[in-house]
Amino acid sequence: MTVTVSSYAAVQSTEPAAPGIAPERFKQAFRRYPAGVVVVTADAGHGPVGFTATSLTSLSLAPPLVSFGIGTSASSWPHIERAATAVVNFLGVEQEALATTFATSGIDRFAAPTRWSRLAGGEPVLDGVTGWLRLTVQHIIPAGDHRIVVARVEESWLDEGRSPLLFHDGSYHSIRPTHDQ
Repeated sequence: MTVTVSSYAAVQSTEPAAPGIAPERFKQAFRRYPAGVVVVTADAGHGPVGFTATSLTSLSLAPPLVSFGIGTSASSWPHIERAATAVVNFLGVEQEALATTFATSGIDRFAAPTRWSRLAGGEPVLDGVTGWLRLTVQHIIPAGDHRIVVARVEESWLDEGRSPLLFHDGSYHSIRPTHDQ
């Protein structure tokens, strides 16, 4: 299988690009936008890697495609760039510590107390998650200081009835169902 890295072959201007809003303002805007929390795991042949992400997006039903972003300065990036497959691990509200572990640089994220195993294809999957998607990487698209990974969903598993972990305004949250009284 060949993974393609897309390039910006669109119309190129001779004028410099506008800088856009200031980074702090950009962060402020997205702090107000709640997002689901996942851990993306992979193994490109040098041991398991993983990182916490809030950028998971469903792209297409036919074929079933998702995307996620990863910073090119992230320790997991060189491994994700070479991986043919990956796993999206959906975290439950009780897994804030796991999200924090995989968001921490400079540590062995797969060391105890992290519990994990491998799927039949060898992909690392976290134990106790609310679900997972096994992916085949299709495209990697440059996007500023990040890359957008587009992948086909090959297999899934879900633990129904658990509340997802969310990230909003700089901290983790849960969905609290409202009940009619």
